[in-house]
Amino acid sequence: MAPVSVGPGDSGPETSVHAPRAVVPGPGRVRPPAQAVAVAPAPAPAPAPALAPALADTDTPAAPLRFGYGTNGLTDLRLDDALGLLADLGYSGVGLTLDHMHLDPLAPDLAARTRQVARRLDQLGLTATVETGARYVLDPRHKHGPSLLDPDPERRAERVRLLVRAVRVAADLGAHAVHCFSGITPDGTTEATAWRRLSDALAPVLDAASAAHMPLAVEPEPGHLLATLADFHHLRDLLGDPEPLGLTLDIGHCQCLEPQSPADCVRAAAPWLRHVQIEDMRRGVHEHLPFGDGEIDFPPVLRALSATGYQGLTVVELPRHSHAGPQLASHSIEFLRRAARLAASPPSAGDAPPQGGTP
Repeated sequence: MAPVSVGPGDSGPETSVHAPRAVVPGPGRVRPPAQAVAVAPAPAPAPAPALAPALADTDTPAAPLRFGYGTNGLTDLRLDDALGLLADLGYSGVGLTLDHMHLDPLAPDLAARTRQVARRLDQLGLTATVETGARYVLDPRHKHGPSLLDPDPERRAERVRLLVRAVRVAADLGAHAVHCFSGITPDGTTEATAWRRLSDALAPVLDAASAAHMPLAVEPEPGHLLATLADFHHLRDLLGDPEPLGLTLDIGHCQCLEPQSPADCVRAAAPWLRHVQIEDMRRGVHEHLPFGDGEIDFPPVLRALSATGYQGLTVVELPRHSHAGPQLASHSIEFLRRAARLAASPPSAGDAPPQGGTP
């Protein structure tokens, strides 16, 4: 299937519920359209394993959602200032991306610096997920390099060491999961070879995660080898479904390329959810957007997520918007609170404002 670029008339879920666009001073809030990546939506995958009975039961009591914000969208702030901002805004936690400006995983005295961050999180009443998607933390010339799929085994080992280190940091922070992704299949690499490299590289990371009692939450990423929920289940099968292996579900990615609606993706993924990322997005275009700038109907998504009993963080993921990070952090928590209130109420005709209206 050829990549598609979706116009505003192509909506995703049933009734669209959007907040007004955030008013952010300065030049444009979203990156130029030329930088957006067109993605071929996935064909219908093989049926995923059935939902666990307790999660499939619509009578399961709804769990309160806990919202966080990713530090990859606050890279112009010192980490201490970013954490203080999120606490002041009322977030429950933070998606902490290990990067050169925020708890650099390669700099000296990592254990001491981690203890300092743990104390700060405790003081502020915040929890954390450790994320490992920093663009140039290992290689200053190649985005997300080296990956777990790199042809050079020594280069793959660099990524493995970073992930094992992230597991230790997460354990010291009392985080609820470590996030990672597969990487893009290198040119000249067969699909079978790429999957073998991925499963082999993840084995020591999963061993470390098991020893630390820390979930490793793999994220399906558009354009990567592991791009869809079906790919996640393929990895589970290859690895023998190890206990620490879980899923990072990005709600925008579901809108971008999954055959199901984002709310249905949440329900299908429920037994394996260990981390959730959230932002707006359009069908067929991998571009993380502020809430209200895309096509996603959020109250049904949050209703489905709450019904699963998921207790981890739901983290706003706007990695290209650090120039307006504080404003978007404020806008995002206000939007999510309004959407969560709608999600907690029985749907009614009055709950669905026109396109672009406020939830």
